[in-house]
Amino acid sequence: MSSAICSALQLPTTNAGQFDLSQLATPYAVIYFYPKDNTPGCTTETADFRDHYTQFIAAGATVYGVSRDSIKSHENFKAKLGLDFELISDPEEVACEAFGVMKLKNMYGKQVRGIERSTFVISASGEILKEWRGVKVPNHVAEVLNFVVSLK
Repeated sequence: MSSAICSALQLPTTNAGQFDLSQLATPYAVIYFYPKDNTPGCTTETADFRDHYTQFIAAGATVYGVSRDSIKSHENFKAKLGLDFELISDPEEVACEAFGVMKLKNMYGKQVRGIERSTFVISASGEILKEWRGVKVPNHVAEVLNFVVSLK
């Protein structure tokens, strides 16, 4: 994905906000894509980002979670987990397509189209500095944090 596409993304977030890379208050953004609010793996991953959020901010990165869930679903998920960062709602799959995270997956013997768990570290200018695709939740957040810290 080109930095121009990345920089042009403007999507609704929780807290009546809007994701706009040009308005980023930190040098970096960590954007993680996850399949669905309130599912076991997604809850674990999101809680792990929550638990390390102050370390991400200290390293100069704002965290955003992205799924196709509605803002209402995201608001409930955010409240349930006590998140300090915003969740991006992408029901039209604009960001999902731009980042190439939509994949055919096998679920209970059927092929379904869904989000491949992925994380991207992006500079404020829109450059993708690192990406992780097909993420396994255990130890993933620590790996992302180590990378962000290494940018300092």
